[in-house]
Amino acid sequence: MEALREGRSHFDFRPEKRRLLAKDLVNATLGVLLIIAIWWILAETMISLRGVAFPTPLEAFASLWQSLGGAEVNGENIYAHAQASLYRWGLGYVIALVLGVTIGLLFGTLNRLHDVGMVSIYILQMIPGLAWIPIAMLIFGLGESATVFIILVTVLPPVVINTAGGIRQVPPIHTRVALMSGKDRLSLFTKVLIPGAALSIITGMRLGLANGWRVLIAAEMVVGVAVGLGYSIFQSRYNLDFTAAFVSIIVICLIGLTIEKLLFVKLEDLVRNRLGLDRED
Repeated sequence: MEALREGRSHFDFRPEKRRLLAKDLVNATLGVLLIIAIWWILAETMISLRGVAFPTPLEAFASLWQSLGGAEVNGENIYAHAQASLYRWGLGYVIALVLGVTIGLLFGTLNRLHDVGMVSIYILQMIPGLAWIPIAMLIFGLGESATVFIILVTVLPPVVINTAGGIRQVPPIHTRVALMSGKDRLSLFTKVLIPGAALSIITGMRLGLANGWRVLIAAEMVVGVAVGLGYSIFQSRYNLDFTAAFVSIIVICLIGLTIEKLLFVKLEDLVRNRLGLDRED
């Protein structure tokens, strides 16, 4: 007790970052190995029972290695396919984030606007991403603009819903205290409401990422683009090169996992740290 009073001792309740990182790495590795094991069993079963040339993980990863070395996949190298898909997804996703967060902030703070506007957002959320394809083609025709539009309208609803929900969950007392202390509306948003809703906003961004990435691949198959990961998968059915399709699927998964782990996990950890909510597991 004397040491504590004199400040010569202290307790540190922060989690061990190294232990958490190792645990996350082990969990991720086990999850990937489980998927590969299921894939391998399915491939061997199809080969044995139906005699089809179902690509095994070994064949797919060998082909992926060749593709990373520059070998073409359905007319282009894998880097060109990935770059084209990331450009379309990134453009639609960023536009949806800007619109979604802005609309969500308005809906979260203006009750009347929330009651009316959220009905429209819920309707948009119930429309499957692929259902937007004919509408996009009627408005924009074939090509890039149609794909970006499909991504935008698919990403927008979860971002708006989670942003508005996060804002409305901030305790009203925080708002009243901020206003009584002399903060203006801008400071209220930047210092109170947005930090309080940050984790919910990140959740909406994550859901939007998954929705947009999935619908991008499907849209590339049917809206007339000539390069992209979805286009590569679609072309594989005509070329009967199913290994190339699996190569594209692996790249899709790797890109999605990389964005999740390097962007959203780090962003969430940063926000939790700023809010004093570090993980204790």
